[in-house]
Amino acid sequence: MKTNGLAQDVASGAAQGADTTRDLLSALAGNQAARERDVSCHTRRVVLASLGVMQDQKAGRKRGRSVALASILLVVLALGPFFWRVADDLVEDEHLGDIATQFSLWLCFLFPAILAAALVVGWARKRD
Repeated sequence: MKTNGLAQDVASGAAQGADTTRDLLSALAGNQAARERDVSCHTRRVVLASLGVMQDQKAGRKRGRSVALASILLVVLALGPFFWRVADDLVEDEHLGDIATQFSLWLCFLFPAILAAALVVGWARKRD
């Protein structure tokens, strides 16, 4: 009875070996080109989709930097005359009790504080 089991094992091993050999020969002959083409097309689509996502992220970062730089420039241009007036008043030994000097000082403190608060709020929203 052991010979029957041994014969079956040898026969199944030979069949598996034949299947493996057949698969190897078909791969070497290029009979699986359609399967390889499908895998390569799928890989290409995944890589192109990843590239598109990376380009969108890069464009978003550039846009954010541009908006931040433009807003800083506008604030400097808007507050420049107030800073100039305050510096001029303080250099000319004018009194701080003058209403125009006090108003300019308040604007010099208030606008940057409002800008800083807006930047913190924008940063917090982006982070969430």
